Amino acid sequence: MSASKSDFKKVTTNSVQEMKRNGEKISMLTAYDYTLAKIIDQAGIDVILVGDSASNVMAGHETTLPITLDQMIYHASSVVRAVDRALVVVDLPFGSYQGNSKEALSSAVKIMKETGGHAVKMEGGIEILTSIERILTAGIPVMGHLGLTPQSIYKFGTYTVRAKEEQEAEKLIADAKALEEAGCFALVLEKIPAQLAQQVAESISIPVIGIGAGAGVDGQVLVLHDMLGMTHEFHPRFLRRYLNLFEDITGAVQGYVRDVKAVDFPNDKEQY
Repeated sequence: MSASKSDFKKVTTNSVQEMKRNGEKISMLTAYDYTLAKIIDQAGIDVILVGDSASNVMAGHETTLPITLDQMIYHASSVVRAVDRALVVVDLPFGSYQGNSKEALSSAVKIMKETGGHAVKMEGGIEILTSIERILTAGIPVMGHLGLTPQSIYKFGTYTVRAKEEQEAEKLIADAKALEEAGCFALVLEKIPAQLAQQVAESISIPVIGIGAGAGVDGQVLVLHDMLGMTHEFHPRFLRRYLNLFEDITGAVQGYVRDVKAVDFPNDKEQY
């Protein structure tokens, strides 16, 4: 029998693993600020990812690479202050862990101490295993991330689907098993064939959360601003928009401008 949301007053790394065992799908969204994090936490989201996608969504950069550790800490601190129930996972940004395992540990400790977050997420497989293991020895939970890894976009040269070829698919499976064996509590799979993602989810015991990885995994994650339709120029196949806030906000602002210009706002009831 699937666990209901009410069974978890506070979602932890153990909770999401229990959800996988019980066959309950895990819901995950990104958030970068207090106001939206509070809304989605109260709406019942299981996991909030303070993603390095803040580099794109909040700062307007083309890639996730420019965002710094201190900027991630700022966003994560804002989110953590808003959250009562959800598990908060914070991305380790590009350059904060790839160099060596000591730097990786230092970055992870800084995030945990200064944000109050509950776990960190890292992109990569066997090549960053030493860093993952060192962070885990400090008692810091780690969520892995395989498939399309945006921090490596200049290596890939494209945002197209990964692991379509047999060799890359075999490496992804090996990486997933290595991350599980190392002690990662969960894994994100981004933009890979649905059949492969399901195969990975069924072959490891830790939860697998997909984005553009089909329905056969243990949960789903989307960028909040994409899902709410605040962004409007991004149209990947995997994205379902639940609102069209771009049009709603545009209309609201245009209405406000009209009312101000026409001296209709404020009216007699809206002033002291």
